[in-house]
Amino acid sequence: MPTVPAGQSPHPAPEPHEHREMAESFGVDAERYDRARPRYPKALIDRTVAACARTAKGPDRAPDHPPRVLDVGCGTGIVTQQFAAAGCEVLGVDADARMAELARRHGLPVEVAAFEAWDPAGREFDAVVAAQAWHWVDPVAGAAKAARALRPGGLLAAFWNAGGLPPGLTEAFTEVYERVLPGSLAARQWSASTDDAYAALCAKAADGIREAGAYGEPEEWRFDWEWTYTRDAWLDLLPTTGPHTTLPPERLAEVLAGVGAAVDAVGGGFTMRYTTVAVAAVRTGGA
Repeated sequence: MPTVPAGQSPHPAPEPHEHREMAESFGVDAERYDRARPRYPKALIDRTVAACARTAKGPDRAPDHPPRVLDVGCGTGIVTQQFAAAGCEVLGVDADARMAELARRHGLPVEVAAFEAWDPAGREFDAVVAAQAWHWVDPVAGAAKAARALRPGGLLAAFWNAGGLPPGLTEAFTEVYERVLPGSLAARQWSASTDDAYAALCAKAADGIREAGAYGEPEEWRFDWEWTYTRDAWLDLLPTTGPHTTLPPERLAEVLAGVGAAVDAVGGGFTMRYTTVAVAAVRTGGA
């Protein structure tokens, strides 16, 4: 689901990466985030690993050295763990020390910094990835920083899970949010087009990559999959998403009660249709 600001405003809307309060709010309940947030399709992991494995076998690398992957905005290490399980050597970077601490408890190395200010310190990676996080990074400065950390031929891949509710629940959820939080970002997320929201994120990421000037032409990847949520699993997930992390407790409780009743009305569960969309580009040899 979209978790970035949308809609018209009489004043110029700040870019997502300028919403620092929301960007750094996810650690308020890091364990819930780690437990409830969806993972990423194996096809995406496999395609990324295959692309960066070619770079990992350069003449200056030991033949058995695993691909090196930098996870930007790694959070609690959800996709970091997936890349580690695929045989990669991983490093995470996250601005939220609370999220980083939980990732370390999973055995993952994490450095705490906003990516734009992070120092590669001469280290090189075969892939720089960002899962559900690149919209919190300045798209041009982030692409330029990634280029500094990538080996020539390395891959920058930013990706998002875009979810689509069954039609009946879309209307029911919209009614709950408009009643409890009229006109809010949380309410608008159900009436806005998910496809349009993520197409805009991908376009901004691709434009930033082009402006950084260190990559080949960006391409888009898409992976379709489904996940079935029980009522309790969905209510566990909602407080970890951007529009909900800063809600006052009493408003969040009202939202969860209304949403829970809507899920109960359709049998106590539903299947979410996900499309994981990615923007990927190869680091060229030039600076």
